[in-house]
Amino acid sequence: MSLGDGESGQTRTRMPEGGGDLYGGARRGGRRSSSRSLVTVVGVVVLLIAAIAFANRGGGDSGTEGDSADAPKAAATAPSGEKPVDSKAAGIPSGFAHDRQGAESAAANYSVALGSAEMFDKNRRSEIVSTVYAPDVAAARQADLDKAYSNTEFLGKIGLDKNGKAPAGQTFVSRVIPVGTKVTASGADSATVEVWYTSLFGLSGEGSTSPVTESWYTTTYQLKWINNDWKVTDFQQKDGPVPVGRDQQASTADDMTKAVEEYGGFTYAR
Repeated sequence: MSLGDGESGQTRTRMPEGGGDLYGGARRGGRRSSSRSLVTVVGVVVLLIAAIAFANRGGGDSGTEGDSADAPKAAATAPSGEKPVDSKAAGIPSGFAHDRQGAESAAANYSVALGSAEMFDKNRRSEIVSTVYAPDVAAARQADLDKAYSNTEFLGKIGLDKNGKAPAGQTFVSRVIPVGTKVTASGADSATVEVWYTSLFGLSGEGSTSPVTESWYTTTYQLKWINNDWKVTDFQQKDGPVPVGRDQQASTADDMTKAVEEYGGFTYAR
């Protein structure tokens, strides 16, 4: 099936779930401290890039093989009314449609998984990586990811112990909230999908030295159709677009912790 067969609308309709461990949410925050480059650039998905950057170099696989010369142009976002997937693999939405909408949905949901606090848990990280990445890519990069996420110097600077755990009485927050997606190139079994999202990263709780902050990024995913689902083969990330922050008072540590614990997440689907 050609990816060009999908609808031309390009958006996310966020469908709520009854539970699960994928989370969403948003908070405005205008803080810009000198530690931003460390926390927000190394944190969330950027940490993945730091871990596997050298592994990506030299591969020469841009993920654009088979891209259609007449790939659909980006369009304004609008809901399609399509139902979200109803299956999961390792707790991550799976079984996406073999079309443009399916590729967009996969990229958005994979962003949530790769940007979650669960990536700081070794066992859970292994499950996420093996589910999201193409088999050969996951096997080649697992060791590099483990090394990055167990870097004690980095963990210490963001307030976590050597096992990636938050101090007693504090909650570690790492969430990605997709805002929109677009397909920039597509073929029968490949797609390049950009995901624009905001992220929350930091420690919530009294005495936190790394309060939860908000950042904005766009990640471009190279996807391939493998074993009846979309899988990531490579990605690149850049800052922004970043909206102008409003003058809103930051929530208390108690309110932030409560929100993180009580607000569940979504399966992202067009």
